[in-house]
Amino acid sequence: MASKTVLCVLLLTALVLTVCADPANIGTCIRNCAQCKKMFGSYFEGQLCADSCLKFKGKLIPDCEDVASIAPFLNKFE
Repeated sequence: MASKTVLCVLLLTALVLTVCADPANIGTCIRNCAQCKKMFGSYFEGQLCADSCLKFKGKLIPDCEDVASIAPFLNKFE
């Protein structure tokens, strides 16, 4: 029951954030996150990247070939 409530709250939050944003930029941002996830595998935090797309309304689009733009989403495995 609690998990359904949390899921509903998260979905509503995502909806509210995307209403005020340019959907094309958010879509591009999320597609780039998916591409980087395919390229870097477990070294890339795809979910964190997608959450960032929603949080910043697609204004910060990651570029898989630009380390500075994807640095917040990279992790190290030792």
